[in-house]
Amino acid sequence: MAIAEGMSFEFVGEEHIRTDFLETFEFDSPKQLIITETTEFSAVCPFSGLPDLAYVKIEYYPQGNKLVELKSLKYYFTSFRNVGIYQEAATKRLYDDLKKVLETERIRITTKYNIRGGFDTTCIEGSLE
Repeated sequence: MAIAEGMSFEFVGEEHIRTDFLETFEFDSPKQLIITETTEFSAVCPFSGLPDLAYVKIEYYPQGNKLVELKSLKYYFTSFRNVGIYQEAATKRLYDDLKKVLETERIRITTKYNIRGGFDTTCIEGSLE
């Protein structure tokens, strides 16, 4: 197993992600595309313990007649702040959690992480089809 050079910061596990923060409200318009974006997502690289900062775009059709309440989404996102999770896994976790709470199959999560080591990383999970 590789070990990061230099200092490493402590972080917590995925069990600290608070899906119970997510709240929804009823909305009957399954043909309306909902897009929610933020630049305020952060988690921790489990290799180095350094923060991973990302832009997140959530796109979905409310097939389950539910919309995510934005304040609850902010609290949920904040629960990732000290969690050690790889970028790709964080994107999948966002997708899985939101797909479940919104009860929709038509959801796509895009994360675009700040440059690290000269590399841009964009992860896309899901489909609107």
